[in-house]
Amino acid sequence: MAIKQTGCPSNAVEWVNKKIGEQKELLRIEPLVGGTSSHLYEMDYSDGASTESCVLRLFTKTEWLAMEPDLADHEAASLLEAAKTGLAVPGMLAFDANGEQCGVPAVLMTKIEGSVVLQPDNEEEWLEELVAALAKIHSHGAAGFQWEYFSYNQNLSLERPAWSDHPAEWMQAFSIAHGAPPSAESCFLHRDFHPANVLWEGKKVSGVVDWVNACRGPAGVDVGHCRLNLAQLYGTETADRFLEAYTRHADNFSYRAYWDILALTDILDGPPMVYPGWETFGMTGLTDELIRQRLDVYLLSLLSRFELEST
Repeated sequence: MAIKQTGCPSNAVEWVNKKIGEQKELLRIEPLVGGTSSHLYEMDYSDGASTESCVLRLFTKTEWLAMEPDLADHEAASLLEAAKTGLAVPGMLAFDANGEQCGVPAVLMTKIEGSVVLQPDNEEEWLEELVAALAKIHSHGAAGFQWEYFSYNQNLSLERPAWSDHPAEWMQAFSIAHGAPPSAESCFLHRDFHPANVLWEGKKVSGVVDWVNACRGPAGVDVGHCRLNLAQLYGTETADRFLEAYTRHADNFSYRAYWDILALTDILDGPPMVYPGWETFGMTGLTDELIRQRLDVYLLSLLSRFELEST
């Protein structure tokens, strides 16, 4: 059967064919939307009696590979570890660590059913489901998992933000983020947990995807990253409700504003802009200016929290 050309490299298709086995036929290849740092393809294959789907990730961003050349190996190990949490996660089928077969490093995984929901009918129920999933990830200790948390940004190199109405407060945040982190126990982290990486069927979470950054570290890292996304998408009030709900769900979690501030500085490699994936998944009404305003408001709220903790 002829497969429609979709931009997926032929050597990668050949590799997938070998991995799914001679008894199965590849029926369809379609690019998946939402990826900004790699190329994703959904593939259907049949054994004659039933049809199954898998997802191929090709790591094509050279700058990312230069910093983390073990991305395929990392994601493969992360998927195996994530399966131990009890959440529905993609199953690891195969990986090409160095790109010897596919031309670039690659991971082949099973497909999780569901869709991204960024405009929920009931925000409170939606938040409760989000935090329940995150708390389940964090309840897994992942002892022996070799990847440990590190901050993406060198905070001293961050420049005074001319785009902000509160540049002095941003410089204060940079100083806090560069300081010594508070002590915290390590657990399993998704490391990129936000609404666009959570799938839904009806009112329930059906799975969590995009595990390439998983590591061990403080739970506040994941909480801070998700809160940052929520603050940009909906505002500080929604981010605060997420924190309240997570605190109810999680065992032995002690909130520290440091991790929120660190997450905030981690994204600043220039003026904040609307993340393209949000628009891809149907989020409307966002502008770069609105994102910057919301980040200013969120920043001030975090500095207030930090000051209260310090008194």
